[in-house]
Parts: sequence; structure tokens; C-alpha cells
Amino acid sequence: MADTREMLEELKNFDTPSITNVVATYSQSPECLGLYNPWSENWYTDHSVRCMYPELGRRVGYAVTAVYGLPDPNFDRLSFADAIDAMEQSQQPTIFVFQQKFPPAIAGKVGLAGGNMTAAMKAVGCVGAISNGPSRDFDEIRSMDFQYLLSGATPGHGNMAIYSINVPVSVAGMDVSPGEIIHMDENGACKFPADKLEAVLTRARDLGREEDVMQERFSQARSAADVRKVLMGSAYGSKEE
Repeated sequence: MADTREMLEELKNFDTPSITNVVATYSQSPECLGLYNPWSENWYTDHSVRCMYPELGRRVGYAVTAVYGLPDPNFDRLSFADAIDAMEQSQQPTIFVFQQKFPPAIAGKVGLAGGNMTAAMKAVGCVGAISNGPSRDFDEIRSMDFQYLLSGATPGHGNMAIYSINVPVSVAGMDVSPGEIIHMDENGACKFPADKLEAVLTRARDLGREEDVMQERFSQARSAADVRKVLMGSAYGSKEE
């Protein structure tokens, strides 16, 4: 079996929609692992987040999770330093998936992750982060080669706290458990179990070859009849895909 780090790196050759295709999108396809019911299970992000640095490309890593909210006088045991410890102790590289549980009145004004936080995460092998809220310091972070999927940007915040680390979280329509593999790019993010890494990579290679053949055939089509012939020969998805 190939080295795990090498497989994670090779997965970056494929965009996130291709990974979703082999994880669960087309359950009747031989290239699809069918790991989830594609509609009823929350295994990829929705439109509420966007890629902050499309030019930086794809990221793949093991999920480290946390939940943030307003300070609670009855609980102050955890800090960002504990999250950093969890990233260092995880399989590498990591992606930080942090759910924000702030009151609706301020949820859009929490510039949670800034330059210092990003530099700290990168120091312990984290390559990207996903959250259901905004963050800040995007000019400062851009040169750090660190990817973000967020709801947007806002310049400030007040006091906040970490409620839990490495627990199941739900961010932008995606349910994530610690240690799952996250694939993210400008299309969004999807997850799959770490023990399926080699299978996902193998299917992604197969699907990539099939799509190359199909697109070459489309490039040679000169009529609707030609296009229909290509569509009818598709080995995955619907006949219209």
C-alpha cells in the first residue's frame, strides 16, 4: 500500500466534486463507493461557506474539531492552546473544523480566526480550516499558504471561548467527526472515513481516466446526435451528466 501522506498528496490532483462523485454522489456507479445516502446524510458543505483563497488550491487532511461560543462562567477549562495540542497529536496534515455557536444577533460579526491563530495552526501541521461563521485578517493570512472555507469576513470580535475539542461538529451542512478525512477547494468540502483513503484515491483515478475519455469524445462531437452517443456511453452518473 502506498504511503498515507503520498495518497493524501495525490488526492489534491482531483477537485472536490470528483471526490464527492466517488464517495457517494452516484450510488449506482461502479466508481462510487456509496459511503452515504447522498441526500439524507450530511457529508459535504452547502452554499453558506465560500473559499477565501481559490488561488491557493486544494487541501486534504485529517479533521480536528472544536466548538466555539460566548464565555461561560461555569466552564473555562479549554483554550486555543488545547486545540493546538490536538492538532499536533493528530495524524498529519490536519484541517481544523470549528463550529461557531454564537447568538444570531452577533453570529455574523465574529471575526474568529485571525493571523496569529492561523500562524499557530500552521506551525503544528494544519493546512486549512472550515467554519460556519466569518473570520478576519485575510490580507495577512494570504501569504501563509493556508486555506479557509468560511461564511465571509468581518473585522472584529468580543470575548469568546472553546466549549469542546475533538467532538462531532456540524459546519455548513457537513457533519464531521475527529479523524475523518476532509477534501476542500473552491467548490466546498466533503468528508469520508480515514480507512477509505486508498479506496477513494483508486476510484478517483478511475473516474479521472473515464472523464478524460468522455471529454475527448465531446470535443470531437459535431452534432446533437454525436453528443447523445457520448452520453449514452457514459459509465457513471445519469445519462445527462
